[in-house]
Amino acid sequence: MRIVQISDIHVGGFFKQNIFDLLVNEINSEMKPDCIIITGDLTDDGLLFQFEKAHQEIARLDCKNKIVIPGNHDYRHTGYLLFKKFFPSKNPIYELDDIVILTLSTARPDRDEGEVGHRQIQWMETTLKKINSKLKIIVMHHHLISIPDTGTDKVIVYDAGDALRSCLQSSVDLVLCGHKHRPWMWNLRTLKIAYAGTTSSTRFRGFFQNSYNIIDIDKNKKTNIDLKIVGGKKFPLSEMVDNYKPYFE
Repeated sequence: MRIVQISDIHVGGFFKQNIFDLLVNEINSEMKPDCIIITGDLTDDGLLFQFEKAHQEIARLDCKNKIVIPGNHDYRHTGYLLFKKFFPSKNPIYELDDIVILTLSTARPDRDEGEVGHRQIQWMETTLKKINSKLKIIVMHHHLISIPDTGTDKVIVYDAGDALRSCLQSSVDLVLCGHKHRPWMWNLRTLKIAYAGTTSSTRFRGFFQNSYNIIDIDKNKKTNIDLKIVGGKKFPLSEMVDNYKPYFE
């Protein structure tokens, strides 16, 4: 099973069309994923013409299973209404072979900060209690734990502690998120949290190339996460973390 995670497309003033064209070609001709997950910020300002463009561009990706969630930028200027129009989703649960994927909406109208909320946490726990043998993946836009090279962390998930506790107690295997435009990964016991960089914008933080994540899951439900530079090389995301050096060194 192969999942491609792209994030923070930012259709608008920061969008790089040539980079997205490269991305489409790579995914369609080389990656051939079983599922594409887009972890928010499809647009820069949540405006109608940006959603129209984002919908058009994402439709170019050749994959029957696409999971698209909103980011804080998508919820600006009543974009939360437009997101539902262009990317409707009736079910936040997706089952693919031996994998179950739950999506959590952390974006709130006209707020940069994220929030999972008590109801979503309770729903996640109740849902995952019924699932024993499948690999459990949570998808959200905002980051649960701060990461290097992203400045003062004023834009937070208000209830990150509650969400993390819930993930650990529910035996979640992997959390996929975006938001910070910085590829990274944390390991908490058996839980991996994988952050995607910005796929097609110029808004870099600490990592100055457009990228996306490739998650390969074998028959034993072991996950391998690679970082892929758009138009460039692929290497283990953990390798980047292990060999970390501040950009200014």
